[in-house]
Amino acid sequence: MKIAIQGIKGSFHHIVANKYFGEDIELVECMSFTDIPTLLNEDKVDSAVMAIENSIAGAILPNYSLIDEFDLSIEGEVYINIHHHLMALKGQKISDIKEVWSHPMALLQCRKFFRNRPEIKLIEDKDTAEVAKRIQDNKIKGVAAVASKMAAEMYGLEIIEDDIQTIKNNSTRFFVLKKNNDSPYHPSKLGSIKDKASVKFVTKHDAGSLAEILDIFGKHDLNLTKIQSLPIIDKPWNYAFFIDLVIDDFVLYKNALHLISKKVTHLEVLGEYHQNRL
Repeated sequence: MKIAIQGIKGSFHHIVANKYFGEDIELVECMSFTDIPTLLNEDKVDSAVMAIENSIAGAILPNYSLIDEFDLSIEGEVYINIHHHLMALKGQKISDIKEVWSHPMALLQCRKFFRNRPEIKLIEDKDTAEVAKRIQDNKIKGVAAVASKMAAEMYGLEIIEDDIQTIKNNSTRFFVLKKNNDSPYHPSKLGSIKDKASVKFVTKHDAGSLAEILDIFGKHDLNLTKIQSLPIIDKPWNYAFFIDLVIDDFVLYKNALHLISKKVTHLEVLGEYHQNRL
């Protein structure tokens, strides 16, 4: 299987792809999330991995927009704990480091560590693992990367400091995406029972309309684990709602959707999949 990831081998997206599909896959590396939908819709990859939210930084709204704009379907989710490590060419100490390069999200999640080291200049880059590879390929001294332990091992860097993230219990949720609901379902290593769903809806402009929708979910014993609003680009000050819910009874879930479809201007199931937990 061909799986698109943001970043290169050794990135956290690579770790997620292996966790979901196993290691017998071909990775297609993308330096930008915006490259992924086209690869899926042109059948150049079978599935893709895309980060969607972090326990510290919150939702990655541009990725919700990509899923919506390109009519992608969610076939799975993966949660992983994020461990950031400071790494450089072998033989260097932290006192030798003048600059640190990494993805802006990684730097953000390690802000306390670097706040205590103001002499180190932080440089935002496209991918954690790609920076690690570049440092090794070009034998760059005085520069460190913040990346995964896998990246250090793959690219022969030495870890100077372990677990430098500010919040030690730092996790990220990833979606596993496919072209649309008609494309093949790819069972994962994590389970195949579909007990969670992601749904998009647009409410009518009536007082209490959102509360009415949420009440229907509650009366059908559906536990909402997330609700996220996004502006509708061509309709200023109008919003679509994206929700995740846990399904205990599929009949109740379908009945709830049937009732809600009569009370909204748009309803779409983005994916039904197996619930993953840390």
